[in-house]
Amino acid sequence: MILVVGETLVDVVQRPGGSVREHPGGSPANVAVGLARLGLETQLATTIGVDDHGALVRMHLAESGVQLLPGLTVPDRTATALATLDASGAATYTFDLTWDPGPIRPSVVPDAVHTGSIATFLEPGADDVEDVLRRHAHTSVVTLDPNLRPDLVPDRAAAVERIETLVRLSDVVKVSDEDLAFLYPDEEHGDVAGRWLREGPACVAVTLGPDGSRLHTHRGALTLAATADSVADTVGAGDSYMSGFIAALDAEAVLGPDGRSLLDDADLPFWRRVGTVATRAAAITVGRAGAQPPWADELDLG
Repeated sequence: MILVVGETLVDVVQRPGGSVREHPGGSPANVAVGLARLGLETQLATTIGVDDHGALVRMHLAESGVQLLPGLTVPDRTATALATLDASGAATYTFDLTWDPGPIRPSVVPDAVHTGSIATFLEPGADDVEDVLRRHAHTSVVTLDPNLRPDLVPDRAAAVERIETLVRLSDVVKVSDEDLAFLYPDEEHGDVAGRWLREGPACVAVTLGPDGSRLHTHRGALTLAATADSVADTVGAGDSYMSGFIAALDAEAVLGPDGRSLLDDADLPFWRRVGTVATRAAAITVGRAGAQPPWADELDLG
């Protein structure tokens, strides 16, 4: 079982010209949907209201096969994010949300725990996220995608401190070039990735938008080109990359309590196989509107 921890929300997407559509979203929820669609048993630890937006989200998760972890806080209303698209399909966000899930305690030990985005730094729930990673760091493969939202970060230094704490608890970190520009504006990507590798992870995958991604590992680094034929929008692209990455790790049989040592010993051909699956998953997603990750019959896990 894969445990995904983090926010669920509704993306209210405003396109050039004024048209508006609503899509279920939230970075961790998108990752959970992507994993479930690829056939992995997936539990999502999140908070969803009992309003109309909550009904939309619950239906979307159920249709994709995501199980909700019971016992967490139910907020007054479901979180929303206004996503304004420019002419290229790139999104900027305005958020309306709180994050206070309470203690996160799955009934079984997961093979992997994934978290990221708003849930990792928005108080008071960020402490609950750190707690669940600490409890499972030695029994599960931990993956992290900071996916920061600068408008929600009142203190960049505090965000850096929080992310670096979670990096030390993680086995795989996926981070965008935009995240790194916010966290470390005066450092090269490779320098940050190298420092993080020395602190815990076996792989730091830096996504570069249309320029693909670069995977930094203990065995060296490699670059993977983007493969999208067309772009409807980029909503959820990084999340699909992440779910494809985790699904590929599952296909390589490296999740579970032995995962950390297996990943530390993995060679570059291994990481190229995993990164190639992640890249294909992202390419499928950008070809259609909204955060719609691929199903198992659309993505060859190898």
